[in-house]
Amino acid sequence: MLNVKNLTFSYNKSPILKNISFNVKMGENLAIIGESGSGKSTLLNLIYGEFDLNEGKIFWKNTEILGPKYNLVIGYEFMKYVHQEFDLMPYITVAENIGKHLSRFFPEEKEQRTQELIKVVELEDFANVKVKTLSGGQKQRVALARALAKQPEIILLDEPFSHIDNFKKQSLRRSVYKYLKNKNISCIVATHDKDDVLGFADTMMVLNNNEILDTGKPETLYKHPKTPLIASFFGEFNVIDNEIIYANQLKVVEQSNLKAKVITSYFKGSYYLIEAELNGEIVFFEHGTALEKDSAIYLSISE
Repeated sequence: MLNVKNLTFSYNKSPILKNISFNVKMGENLAIIGESGSGKSTLLNLIYGEFDLNEGKIFWKNTEILGPKYNLVIGYEFMKYVHQEFDLMPYITVAENIGKHLSRFFPEEKEQRTQELIKVVELEDFANVKVKTLSGGQKQRVALARALAKQPEIILLDEPFSHIDNFKKQSLRRSVYKYLKNKNISCIVATHDKDDVLGFADTMMVLNNNEILDTGKPETLYKHPKTPLIASFFGEFNVIDNEIIYANQLKVVEQSNLKAKVITSYFKGSYYLIEAELNGEIVFFEHGTALEKDSAIYLSISE
């Protein structure tokens, strides 16, 4: 188990993180979300031992995670960190990058493990291609596989799918997170993308103003967002009579006390996102078809 106790850290005088405490169990997936500058990447760096804490302690099981004041070489064997900079070896192949740190004394096992991870990150067709010729998204997938090669107990992922094409993201997420669950590897992922979280994370932690704003299951935070910041992570929302209402909760009806005027219809594939004016404020709602500009409609709020 990872145990973070009363962590406080600053680069200069202004604190980046204040009084941060949480636990991550074996095999658990924790997603950390927050605006840019909220401290997501800094928190991962601290957990990895990149910096020395101002206050607090971090433990993995019975091992205290210490920074560069105490460790000549940063990092621990049981923990891997996939940064946004991939630090790969460009002049050797994908397979060689992944298998580089596996023992040469067991060549069959090394080959089997390498091929298993190539499949996990869906790079079978590029196994023998030199990394320098790959796209940014392909390099990101190699970095993921390399981090998993020695089967860490915990892995830290910083925006792990940010460079990957949309048509690949969903299947890759499923493959990677399924592998982590099957191997009982704890995972902490810092992300701004709700699709990295929904369906995969056991717990979601929201950072804001250097502190933990809220923590809970993604479904709970979605259904009961404490603030507009949390709601914004899940998609378009409105504040009506001081209540947070998602766009998919507003429906067009024949008559109600919520009369609005259509401004624009945005095609979103399976639905249209309608921008409208309600009581002098802009609201958004989902609808099956486009609506005529300036037309008057009535809305109701569904649970």
